[in-house]
Amino acid sequence: MPKQILKAHKVRLYPNEEQQIFFAKSFGCTRFIWNRMLSDKIDHYNEHKTELKNTPAHYKKEFEWLKEVDSLALANVQQNLRAAYSKFFKGGFGFPKFKKKGHRDSYTTNNQKGTVAITANSVKLPKIGHIKAKFPAMINGLIKSATVSKEPTGKYFVSLLVETIVEPLPKTYSNIGIDLGLTDFIVLSDGTRVANPKFLSKLQCKLAREQKILAKRREFAKTANRKLSDSRNYQKQKIKVAKVYERITNCRKDFLHKLSFNLIKNHDVIAIEDLNVKGMVKNKKLAKAISDSSWSAFTTMLAYKADWYGKTLVKIDRWYPSSKTCSGCAHVLTKAELPLQVRSWNCPSCQQKHDRDINASINILNEGLKLATLKTVGATGLA
Repeated sequence: MPKQILKAHKVRLYPNEEQQIFFAKSFGCTRFIWNRMLSDKIDHYNEHKTELKNTPAHYKKEFEWLKEVDSLALANVQQNLRAAYSKFFKGGFGFPKFKKKGHRDSYTTNNQKGTVAITANSVKLPKIGHIKAKFPAMINGLIKSATVSKEPTGKYFVSLLVETIVEPLPKTYSNIGIDLGLTDFIVLSDGTRVANPKFLSKLQCKLAREQKILAKRREFAKTANRKLSDSRNYQKQKIKVAKVYERITNCRKDFLHKLSFNLIKNHDVIAIEDLNVKGMVKNKKLAKAISDSSWSAFTTMLAYKADWYGKTLVKIDRWYPSSKTCSGCAHVLTKAELPLQVRSWNCPSCQQKHDRDINASINILNEGLKLATLKTVGATGLA
């Protein structure tokens, strides 16, 4: 059956000078409200040991310039701050932090009776009207909200959250297990290997060169007692560094989106390890390579695309010994018998020869199918 989902479309904006000024005001006001509300909450708690229920309306009388921007943008700041507090108290997330100017500048507004709309070449936003835009794809559905952002490269984007209908993909009657790695990005249970593109490593020399020039221009500005914001050469070089990072990010996202959709399209059940990436990046020797691989982003894409298109993603326990278990007879080796540097091994029980990664992906698939079956049986029993 068709499914109703919320899908985000990122659209490039080309604002004129007046519109850029409005965006700058909006970024500044939302950042100010976040920081002021957070500061007042902290001070109130330290003094009274209770949570302060403050809202943006409390500050508009004192700061008249807050009325120049979209009121819904300020209201969304309140909701986001409340959500951040909730996540902190539930555990697993850090305490809300203060926002810095120029760092992830953005604001979110809601669509109320057509205040956010699109035409063939523009996006309409509250208090500013139509902004020239370039759409990468057709947008169908009801627009719920819009998040305007400015990248470090100076580019403007709007992310449109759209309520739309997706059709489930046809069944393929094919299942696959995925073993994540660093040399090969993934190894599939059918023997397929997808090489790790290592986008950061490929552009590391260019990035280092641009960062070195940036550091020299920073030192030159300090020697001349000139603020970095007033140093045009420093600001130009800063954008060059941001463009290298942007290229790395865009290449990585493109690779992950195409690979994840291809797996969802061609398989009904996808089994994958539930890795503790946050814990793994604490290893200083592997942190850079793991971050460059973006396993978490890949798993997230698989999860929501499987949900959209009627497929099943199963995450097996991170402690399951997929590499050390023989996929033929289920004999389990010890860690001493199979150290990390050993990439192939013979099972001492059935003498079957294994490639470490392919064997792991087969075990992941088998364990994933068991969990998927139990989940289906449980859901049927509850029904």
